[in-house]
Amino acid sequence: MSDDVKDAGLVAMISSILGGNKRADSVAPPPLTEGPPTAPSNGAEADAAPAAEPPSQGEVSDAAPAIVGPVEQPAKIVTTRDGRRLLPAEAIADLVLGELRKLEDFPASGASVTVYGYRHWNAMITFAPFSTNFQNATRFRQAMPDIVFKLRRFVELEI
Repeated sequence: MSDDVKDAGLVAMISSILGGNKRADSVAPPPLTEGPPTAPSNGAEADAAPAAEPPSQGEVSDAAPAIVGPVEQPAKIVTTRDGRRLLPAEAIADLVLGELRKLEDFPASGASVTVYGYRHWNAMITFAPFSTNFQNATRFRQAMPDIVFKLRRFVELEI
């Protein structure tokens, strides 16, 4: 068995033990192709407004669609008395990670940010094996307090 195969197996085993990047997958937004449900909620609405059939390729329809759903209001931004935005830990971790990605040689994958604390929240960065070298990881960890200090002025952790 070659050393490359052994190394790949070792990396896979370590990644499975550490959980890989499961936290980032659970926070990912829903796909953009998903729309609001179009089925009516009860039978009365189905009788009142029949569904419009899409025009065939030969037909061109200038009429507006017959069914118009309610317009959803955008989520209201919650702020504190001093003007800071209240955000959950996952959203703040995404902001910190976005600031770190602006640094030179930051890895495209394998970095994870954890936000913890309450009033004076803090953040911790961890790296997956072989995602970066020791010198760069040290440089990113040294940049972390400055990024957290800057973001604390604009956002507060939502509990």
